[in-house]
Amino acid sequence: MPRDEDKGFLKGLNIHGFMDVYQEWHAFVNGFCEVLCPWRAKYEPSEELLNDLKGDHHYYMFGRAIGVIAWLIIAKIIKEVFF
Repeated sequence: MPRDEDKGFLKGLNIHGFMDVYQEWHAFVNGFCEVLCPWRAKYEPSEELLNDLKGDHHYYMFGRAIGVIAWLIIAKIIKEVFF
């Protein structure tokens, strides 16, 4: 078992708790899809979704960031294939 001082900048980070409940996944996927799909949603967010986003806003923002990265990868693929 590594000592805390051997872990460097990861000291105290619990990766087993990362996205281990549905609320965190719900917030992440919603943020990701919101960026990846460019048009407006045709429905109003449910109360459950709003609670998940409020409690796990950082997962929502992480999903949005991954969505932007996905668009950059898609743009690179389109550039390589067509130009």
